This record gives sequence, structure tokens and C-alpha cells, in this order.
Amino acid sequence: MAHFAKIGMNSKVISVLTLNNSDMLNGDGVEDEKVGQQYLERHNNWPAPMWIQTSYNTREGVHKLGGTPLRGNYAGIGMIWDEDNNLFYPKKPYASWVLNTTDAQWHSPIGDAPALTVEQIAANSSYEWNESAKSWDLNTP
Repeated sequence: MAHFAKIGMNSKVISVLTLNNSDMLNGDGVEDEKVGQQYLERHNNWPAPMWIQTSYNTREGVHKLGGTPLRGNYAGIGMIWDEDNNLFYPKKPYASWVLNTTDAQWHSPIGDAPALTVEQIAANSSYEWNESAKSWDLNTP
């Protein structure tokens, strides 16, 4: 099965459909995204260029079965289609965060949260992003 994201206003993914691979074969019998887009346009009354193929096995720029990753992430409703970078990525969580086009994820401007100590893990602590201070704050319940 092939998967295609339906792109709406502001490049947001508004649905994801599956398509039989046989419905996207070109005249040479080879799977072709453009053939799939044309099929979806005919059967769903949505412009062909607004159907973008996505890979169910791609997450954070990695294909989980060792294949070639496709477009950063498997598209989901509400995700963003970035035509310039050929990526699907989630909504930006904070204004200061920066998109990494290698893993198609947003990252804080200061890096990942610090590692928790054994004691913090035992206490169910976690780090939360503080946008106003641009820092990771330790949250202990």
C-alpha cells in the first residue's frame, strides 16, 4: 500500500489516504508518484499536486526497516508539508525552536533537555521547556 497526504491551506496535512500500489503504475509497470497523484485527483476531486506521497516507515528522518527515508516523517493530520525542504514535520511547539531538516523535528535553541539522574527518575521528575527563559526547567511532582 502507498500512502498519500492531502495538503490543504497553509501547507497543512488534512488527511492521509492509502492507495493500492497497482493504482500508481506508469506505462512501464513502475510505481510513479505522479500516477498516484493523478489517480487521487480523479477519485477525490482534489488537485494532483496537493497529494504528496509519504512513507509509513519513516520517522525523524530514518526508515525503520533500513530503507531509504521519505520526506522526514510519515505525514499525519495537522503536520506541515514543507515543499522547499521536501519534508513533513509536526507543528512548531515554541516560537524559539528551530527546525532541523535532517531529522525533520523541532529542537530547542539550547539543545536537548539534560539527562535525568536516577533519583530524578525515581521521583517521576521531568524537564519542561520554559519559553520565556529559554531554558529547561526541572519539574518534580
